[in-house]
Amino acid sequence: MMKFRVGILALFAVLAIASALLLPKLRFSFDFEQFFPSGDPDLAFFKEFIKEFEADDNFMLVALRREEGAFEQQFLENVHDLTLKSRDLPHVLESNSLTKFSYPIKTPFAIVTTPAIHISEPEYYERDRERLLKDERFVRNLISTDGKTLVVFLKTVSNIQLDQARELMQALDSLVTQYNFEEFHYLGRPYFQKEMVDMQIREIKMSFIVSGVLVVFILFLIFRRPIGVAVAISAIGLGLLLFMGLLSALGRELNAMAALYPVLMIIVGTSDVIHIMSKYIDERNKGRGRDEAILITLKEIGLAVFLTSATTAIGFASLFTNRIPPIRDFGINAAIGVLVAYITSLFFLSALLSFFRADQITVAARSQIRWQTAMLNLYQFTDRKKRSIVYGFLAALLICFSGMALVNTNYNITNNLPKNAKITADFLFFQQELASFRPMEIAVYAQGDYLATDYAVVREIDKTEQYLRTFPDIQAIGSITALFKSIHQMNHGNAESAYRMPNDSTQFGQYRRLLDKIPASMTNVMISRDETKTRITSRIGDVGADSIKNIGLQIDQWVAANTDTSVVKFYRTGTGLIIDKNAEYARKNLIQGLLLAIALIGILMALLFRDLRMTIVFLLPNIFPLLVAAAIMGFAGIELEAGVSIIFTVVFGIAVDDTIHFLSRFKIARSQGQNVESSIKITFLETGKPMVLTSVILFFGFLVMLFSVHPPSVIVGTLISSTLLSALVGDLLLTPVLIRWLVKEEG
Repeated sequence: MMKFRVGILALFAVLAIASALLLPKLRFSFDFEQFFPSGDPDLAFFKEFIKEFEADDNFMLVALRREEGAFEQQFLENVHDLTLKSRDLPHVLESNSLTKFSYPIKTPFAIVTTPAIHISEPEYYERDRERLLKDERFVRNLISTDGKTLVVFLKTVSNIQLDQARELMQALDSLVTQYNFEEFHYLGRPYFQKEMVDMQIREIKMSFIVSGVLVVFILFLIFRRPIGVAVAISAIGLGLLLFMGLLSALGRELNAMAALYPVLMIIVGTSDVIHIMSKYIDERNKGRGRDEAILITLKEIGLAVFLTSATTAIGFASLFTNRIPPIRDFGINAAIGVLVAYITSLFFLSALLSFFRADQITVAARSQIRWQTAMLNLYQFTDRKKRSIVYGFLAALLICFSGMALVNTNYNITNNLPKNAKITADFLFFQQELASFRPMEIAVYAQGDYLATDYAVVREIDKTEQYLRTFPDIQAIGSITALFKSIHQMNHGNAESAYRMPNDSTQFGQYRRLLDKIPASMTNVMISRDETKTRITSRIGDVGADSIKNIGLQIDQWVAANTDTSVVKFYRTGTGLIIDKNAEYARKNLIQGLLLAIALIGILMALLFRDLRMTIVFLLPNIFPLLVAAAIMGFAGIELEAGVSIIFTVVFGIAVDDTIHFLSRFKIARSQGQNVESSIKITFLETGKPMVLTSVILFFGFLVMLFSVHPPSVIVGTLISSTLLSALVGDLLLTPVLIRWLVKEEG
């Protein structure tokens, strides 16, 4: 390898330049469809359903608030002007608000209209206000219950993309700020897309900078030489650069999980670098030449680093079985990143190290003696306190099982929004004052020869709507019943009490003939072309996935018991339902993915050690931190949801590294003729320090995510940091005890 070191460095320089040129082409994305579980039957049903109508999230809402009350002439004129001008915004198909709405009134001569709000006639404001606050079509939909907020509804193009969302939000911001509203709030898909992608970009930059500063500081404490720190940083930084460049070259989109990549690459790369550099320095301090030191390092540490990288990559790659695309993509990308870090550390770092002496890389300090003493004491402790260690771990397991029983999956959108950000304040405003963001659709299918506009069908729909209104968390309920109720109200002098279904089928038939005269373009959002399907739209509060699931089950049970299924059938659907199923899939995929990773890594260890007992020694200490992670979640009340569920794979994939280094060094010592006890002692003295140092770096590296404004990232960082410490404790205490118990002297 020494013959080619200049060529290797030159090759990596070329790759670095190419990667740097590819960085600006990195693609970011965020939309709720990313979190739809692929292959789900409810998802397939929903996709077929919206082919007849349209998506349930193609809207943008602008809430405009005036604390003294919305019924003030200048404020109303501004709302009306904004409503009209919003029609010209990019990717907006139509706009509406109460300032544009008029009540129809049937007279002996013609149908006339009266405005819902008499903008230019303040003397009618109080009457208009009272009427609108009693109208179920508008309360918490286009006006708040206190009458202080009006909403401008913008219908956007379906499946709006990120570039379109940015263009729309920029134009909307520019328009809204022209009116000097004292308070305004946004809610809608374009807003979520733009803000969440911007957050991803900020998170990646922040995690890169903070992680980089932290690693430089720790490396300086370890090596105490500028050259040693520079060599380590160049290898770690190059691995991250090549990884991001490769993602760009492969066209991989960075989604909601992308903020983890810089932290992951930096700490995984740091672990590889410390083990390789520590071994090289040890061999140089023994008086070996550069070439010999590099060869021994590659022989003894190269295999261990390969195994740690392979097992970590397998752990991440096991997420490929996950049905939630962002998690699946994260697993694939992270596995690629681990291998990139390994290749960079093995070839680039080894080639670069060969140019330096040990004293150029680090300072020979007394701390090395203290490390040796500490590791020797720890080795002796594991020998003297074998039973105490086993009893301690058994007690810890009981505590873990108690915590695991408390884990729940009742997650909500609010907990996934960035802290102290406008998007979060806006979401909470709509949640408290108006209708929430989470859509809940009910698909309505007429049965037999019935049509969706037949009296028997519409009566069943109205009955179901009234039941939905018994749930305080279900708001903004709408269906074709509103058309018939409006016609009935129109025919009765527009009286408030007349907004209801007609009393008999004869009267309904008259209204239906009027409905047939309405252009199809105005009704196809609610009625399919063949008139056999319709929908009940609503939005449900962000009360948690499990709570919403319980509400859904109550609705299903009521519908089954109280509606005529020979006339019509109802099916809950919508983006909210599909996303909420992530909780269920998070549990299933978590178990499946972990079992797959454990099985694959267990087979790999069995092939390496050719001894089932050593495979058991390997697996037990690494299952322990998974139980610790679950227990912390349970005791801390952290909901298990899609983003948080990855911690178990991350913990297992990284925790195995130290165990592999420990067992690999133990195997080398045994192959050199040492007995079991001497091999354990040598392993402590030679691998103990790198294991502790890398675990400390991993601990503080993931704690960097405490600086994140994204709550799931904070949770992931905290949990991983905490559980990796338990992994180190398991490796240094439980592993040697298991070796003494299971591995016997030969002969």
